[in-house]
Amino acid sequence: MNNRRSFIIGIKSTKLSGKEIIFLKKYKPWGVILFARNIKSIEQSQKLTFSIRKIFKDKKYPILIDQEGGRVNRLKSIISFDNLTSEFFGNIYVKNYNKFKFFYKLFIDKTSYLLKSIGVNINTTPVLDLKIKGSSGVIGDRSFSKNPNIVSKIGDCCIEYYNQNGIGTVIKHIPGHGLAKVDSHNFTPKVNKTLKFLIKKDFVPFKNKKTFFAMTAHIIYSKIDNKNTVTHSKKLIKLIRNKIGFKNIIISDDLSMKSLKGTLKNNTIKTFNAGCNLALHCNGNFNQMKIVGKNSPLIDKFIIKKTSQFYKILS
Repeated sequence: MNNRRSFIIGIKSTKLSGKEIIFLKKYKPWGVILFARNIKSIEQSQKLTFSIRKIFKDKKYPILIDQEGGRVNRLKSIISFDNLTSEFFGNIYVKNYNKFKFFYKLFIDKTSYLLKSIGVNINTTPVLDLKIKGSSGVIGDRSFSKNPNIVSKIGDCCIEYYNQNGIGTVIKHIPGHGLAKVDSHNFTPKVNKTLKFLIKKDFVPFKNKKTFFAMTAHIIYSKIDNKNTVTHSKKLIKLIRNKIGFKNIIISDDLSMKSLKGTLKNNTIKTFNAGCNLALHCNGNFNQMKIVGKNSPLIDKFIIKKTSQFYKILS
């Protein structure tokens, strides 16, 4: 594991190309993330994840997916999860807690079964952002609730149920994307609320989470750092560590998103300088992958230690 680099990469298609195999052998990313473009069937996906792990000679090598349910469904060529949004489960939680526990556990058990059957061991969920009226629809029904305490409690259930199934989780988008008025895939959101307000509201669901991974928000909190998005802000990464108390691996959101200005090389370097542990690059563009690979350092003792702890929950 020691010679891996501190980044996670997306690949282009349903199987590794020759140049992607060479890339993985040369740059040795910490993990690989899959999207709908990589998944056509269970059998094909199994072959793909097996071929990735064979390169690293590691049966537990981290392979991630963004499988929330609802409209964020990377398994759509296998199964439909259209109605099973986080908002749907949040509403059941309020109406009937016992019914919620039964259905939500069933949903996560079935999702976990599918993820394991295709060779995925980390799901980038739960979304712990608040549902806020008048904000960008990028979160919307991906949020459990507007109530921070409900979001926090459902988040705990989500992490626990996935971990019981031997799947790691990534809380996102730390320290909170709910107030963003624009979609960070296309623009740079700016949030002007005070730290005092944020600590009582948006930051609440991220506290005391028993997850090995968290993903940053590409958002500027102008009252805390008016220049940098969370991903590139030393002040905000420090706040995530100290005020929110997250002590495990921090992953950047996708570095190919348009919220980040400047070159990909600089954005990769700034991600590590700010204090993120792993850089994420998703689009499978080979030239961009090389830039991220070249500018990502080797994993350090902290990442090695936390990865070993994560491997222990894998069954």
